[in-house]
Amino acid sequence: MITPTEIGIKLQIDGDEKKVDLTLYKQIVGSLRYICNTRPGIAYCVRLISRFMEKPKTPHFLAAKKILRYVKGTLDLGILYTYSQKNIDGELFGYSDSDWCGDKDDRKNIVGYVFKFGTSPISWCSKK
Repeated sequence: MITPTEIGIKLQIDGDEKKVDLTLYKQIVGSLRYICNTRPGIAYCVRLISRFMEKPKTPHFLAAKKILRYVKGTLDLGILYTYSQKNIDGELFGYSDSDWCGDKDDRKNIVGYVFKFGTSPISWCSKK
């Protein structure tokens, strides 16, 4: 997988889909939330599937499996902090984004940001 989730995916609480095993879904999401500490690229996707912990259905489970496939295919990626004179003189960059009421269930917006020092992220967040 080259992306952790489908572009423009909109998961909803209501639907006719089949329910999935609650325990397995919670274990997968919990593991992915732990991995987010070193893999900020999946933070948005994991936050998205975390909203359905109470009653997960097939599309939510498939989205979680896609994130797992992405992580498996990108095991060699991560964050590396090194000390060098070049990093001390590095620049600080900040990026942010908002989807402006993209959640169809409660019409709240989702915002995210990342701050990088040089080429390494030092702070990031994705929240509703």
